[in-house]
Amino acid sequence: MARIVQRIVQKYGGSSLGDIDRIKRVAERVKAARDAGDEVAVVVSAMAGVTDQLADWVREVAPLHDAREYDVVVATGEQVTSGLLALALQDLGVPARSWHGWQLPIHTDDEHGVARIREVRTEDIERRLAEGEVAVVAGFQGVGSGGRVTTLGRGGSDTSAVALAAALGADRCDIFTDVEGVFTADPRIVAQARKLDKITYEEMLEMASQGAKVLQTRAVEIAMKHQVRVQVLSSFADTPGTLLVDEDEIVEQELVSGIAYSRDEAKITLVGVPDRPGVAAAIFGPLADANVNVDMIVQNVSADGASTDLTFTVAKADLEPAIAALERVNRDLEFKALKSDSNVVKVSVIGVGMRSHAGVARQMFQALADKGINIQAISTSEIKISVLIAEDYVELALRALHSAYGLDSR
Repeated sequence: MARIVQRIVQKYGGSSLGDIDRIKRVAERVKAARDAGDEVAVVVSAMAGVTDQLADWVREVAPLHDAREYDVVVATGEQVTSGLLALALQDLGVPARSWHGWQLPIHTDDEHGVARIREVRTEDIERRLAEGEVAVVAGFQGVGSGGRVTTLGRGGSDTSAVALAAALGADRCDIFTDVEGVFTADPRIVAQARKLDKITYEEMLEMASQGAKVLQTRAVEIAMKHQVRVQVLSSFADTPGTLLVDEDEIVEQELVSGIAYSRDEAKITLVGVPDRPGVAAAIFGPLADANVNVDMIVQNVSADGASTDLTFTVAKADLEPAIAALERVNRDLEFKALKSDSNVVKVSVIGVGMRSHAGVARQMFQALADKGINIQAISTSEIKISVLIAEDYVELALRALHSAYGLDSR
């Protein structure tokens, strides 16, 4: 029986394209997929370190820079890589052509630096794929309504790849990176962490948003919305990766699928806040106006009910802007003191199995208590429980929780 031709989108990150030799190895991998009879589109990031260098140059020239010109500069990293990979493929005898975001085009909104994709036009690229040509697309970029280059934010090449796969109706989107897939925990910290064969979109979305660096959150959102089958795998090993799938494709769901953590947390406590209607809006309104996102929130009302202590977390980069915004409005808020702490980490246990099992939170709290780890804040969702702990205990907490939920290598 003849093999069914598949349409595959492959995405390669900066570590996979770190130098010319690696680019040539990627070209060989792409050639193998095309030689197998598949239609192949490739999305590339900039070579490792290039985007940081370009961004540094922009800040050196103009600290208060025009975001439109910033995008013009930083988008060139992916354009270089797409051209080099197309040339490497041609050198192997593979018909290939590079495509920039404006050439497809990938239409975005006009929020330069953090643009969101509105539409991916694929008429021209589909015709070329049908003719056997490999399309090499510069990730991380698109074109705004005024015809100007836009960029999608850090990790945006993942978003480009999944959005292109959705627009092309691809059979699969393979995200090649420097890890072999999605693990139950960070294997650099938890030696017993194991690779997952499959993970649900919802679990991956929670893991990405809670600190796992394997996939960009927006890419997972697009994959879930458009039901794109995504595989995360290594460019340096010929082994199967982890497949993102619907929940009903996993026959027996684990209670917990993974443990994630984020060091990008800072804690703010407002002491002695008057306990009256409208105070929460008066606190969080100025933070929203300052573009500060608030995550975990804990409130403790005093015994007399006249005041409360309010604790919440923000991203570390937002700590100083958050403090400044709160101090500006304290004349109206009248809190007694503001305390901050950036030496905290958020640890999360994630799993769709939580929906049908009781006692998951108790198990987490007991495992941490057994190790003498104090919990400073808690937040939950249907398939996730997160706690805030002191940064000094993060490795101990990850290992304890990994063992407590039976995730250690079997």
